[in-house]
Amino acid sequence: MATVQISVIIPTLNEGANIESAVKAARAAGASQIIVSDGGSDDATVRLAEKAGALVVLGTTGRGNQLQQGADLADADLLLFLHADCRFEADAWESLKADFLKHMTESPAKKPAKQPVHHVYWGAFEQRINDSRWRFRLLERGNALRIRWRGMPFGDQAMFVDRVSFQQVGGFPQVPLMEDVGLSQRLRRRRWPILRREVVIVDARRWQARGVIKQTLRNWVIQLAHLLGVSESTLSSWYR
Repeated sequence: MATVQISVIIPTLNEGANIESAVKAARAAGASQIIVSDGGSDDATVRLAEKAGALVVLGTTGRGNQLQQGADLADADLLLFLHADCRFEADAWESLKADFLKHMTESPAKKPAKQPVHHVYWGAFEQRINDSRWRFRLLERGNALRIRWRGMPFGDQAMFVDRVSFQQVGGFPQVPLMEDVGLSQRLRRRRWPILRREVVIVDARRWQARGVIKQTLRNWVIQLAHLLGVSESTLSSWYR
């Protein structure tokens, strides 16, 4: 029986406090290959990633660049992009692998039998933000609805995509911010994303540092500005 391999790509910049546990958790969840793409860390990130067994690639700062450099080294049929502060439970991706295998072997309807067809497979996961307060449950629901209604996963929802489709759409746009939006827009033209019920556990540090309402409004302003044509370099300066 065919088996599905998953390459996990983790972009890092000074994630020494998180990267070792991130690599171990990804392996326990079902990764066959773990690639850490570092953007110039000056802490122990690289050493700890290698110690944990990840393949490390050194590149230029910028998450879009880092994710693309990591994806270029991936050898599995399914790519999964994971932030260093996100986690899955052990064996979380077994159902994903089974669904991907089923999807890729099904005969598509209304296609000539001899015509080669590629099955686009991509999406993201439901979130559980690691804070017990009710306002975070609202954030989780809103983020899930964004995938269902707008077809727009973000990076902290652990985006996944089959490697052929990723290559066909040109991978991540090489921009300093909103690279996840750019990839989602490219893939959405081919197929609406899948929202998987397996849960990605997300660190709440961004919202805890700035406050839930302030951080959420900030994210909305950046998204709106992007839609209105504000450059990614300008948005990146706002995001810092």
